[in-house]
Amino acid sequence: MAALRLASFTLRPAAAAASASSGGTPAASGSVSVSFARAARGLPSLRLAPPRRRGDLARPRAAAEAAAESYASALSEVAVENGTLEQTVSDLEKLEKVFADEAVAEFFDNPTVPREEKAELIDEIARSSELQPHVVNFLNVVVDNFRAAIVPQIVAEFENVYNSLTGTEVATVTSVVQLESQDLAQIAQHVQKMTGAQNVRIKTQLDPELIAGFTVQYGRDGSSLIDMSVRKQIEEIASEFELPAVPLEV
Repeated sequence: MAALRLASFTLRPAAAAASASSGGTPAASGSVSVSFARAARGLPSLRLAPPRRRGDLARPRAAAEAAAESYASALSEVAVENGTLEQTVSDLEKLEKVFADEAVAEFFDNPTVPREEKAELIDEIARSSELQPHVVNFLNVVVDNFRAAIVPQIVAEFENVYNSLTGTEVATVTSVVQLESQDLAQIAQHVQKMTGAQNVRIKTQLDPELIAGFTVQYGRDGSSLIDMSVRKQIEEIASEFELPAVPLEV
């Protein structure tokens, strides 16, 4: 099982970096909170619902996807307004790591847990991850609406918005050991050349089953693959030695 590392390598032209960070300095904590509250007014106030019949399982999935899109859209509006798009996507990567532990979402979505205890954990996450005020406010809104379980989906939707706004291609590099930054830079340049993307962000995963080498997934939902792993080479060599089955007469 590949272990996801949330550290990312970003390749962007100087002009693109300047435009992405334009928009002024981040607003003060109070104004950011008010700004997000304004953007979040249109968000669905989704509480825990009674169990549905099995035939209705597609419905909650669709509702979760719609909610994730709404939260991501509202948060992106605040980030763009305050010129903190880059910092916000970085903050959400930190939250993605925190919520990779399902127990965290279960704690926040448990209606029997006092709100004060949830607030204490939110404060701890905010301090340890050094989250921006509007991201902390976003997390409070999500927790208050019992939607902590869809934080990973919200992160994915926000990254889609970020990629669209900045012309960014995301490539996931999987290797046995962590690659050096210069190696990741070369991979980013190669992906940028193939895709014509304005920017390339590299995410890394570790997977010992590759034996050696690396793979690169990019494109919509990682549909494109570059496989430079030893495992792939071994599979290709093994296929060349496959012989047709010959029945033996007794």
